[in-house]
Parts: sequence; structure tokens; C-alpha cells
Amino acid sequence: MSPYRFDHIHLRSPDPEATAAFYVSAFGAAITGRATPGGRLRVMLDLAAVPLFVEQVPAETHAPPAPPFLGIEHVGLAVDDLDAALADLQGKGVPLISGPTEARPGVRIAFLQAPDGVRVELIERRG
Repeated sequence: MSPYRFDHIHLRSPDPEATAAFYVSAFGAAITGRATPGGRLRVMLDLAAVPLFVEQVPAETHAPPAPPFLGIEHVGLAVDDLDAALADLQGKGVPLISGPTEARPGVRIAFLQAPDGVRVELIERRG
């Protein structure tokens, strides 16, 4: 058995409150706390049972490059009904990047744009 356990995903943003509000509004995340390590605001959320930290960076911090790039490529969330989830998110103004497409038989995916260059994949697995 591995001695390692998953702990969190850590995102950086010039506006952590707005970024956190996006994950709450779009995906039903819950804010679990706020802290100011090193004087920078950090908003902690529970996103589908995964701890997500959104920490403030100075405004002059460089924007992320356009995909593809090295590093974390996207955040993936499973859904039971991709079409219903996309309709809900598009109604909330979340931009669709691509999809829906059938990645392979029984698996449909779509990508959405989150703040700060983060992409969110929705994945529906059937049967």
C-alpha cells in the first residue's frame, strides 16, 4: 500500500474570491474556509469531495499559456447526464471550449473554460 494520500488541488488567481464564486456557482462547490498565508488570501473549497485551494497572486503575475503545455492539463468532473450538465452550465454563462464528443464507446466528454486559464472536463461514462 502506498504511503501517499491525495490532499488537495491548488490553483492561483489574481481574484480568488471571484474564482471561488465560479466553482460554487457552476459546479456546486462549497467554501470551507479562508486563510491568509504570507498575507495572500486563500479560499478553500470542497469540489466534488476534492479539496480545492484558490490562492491570490499579484496582479502582475503572467497569465498561463494556451494549451497544450506542460503541467496539469485540466480538472475532470464526472456527470451522469452530460447534455443536462452542459445545458445547466451554459445557462450560467460558463463557456464551452469543445464537445460534447464521444471519446470512445460509452464515454462522452466536453471541456469548459474556468477562470485563470483552467479547463474543466465533464465526463459521462455509460455502461
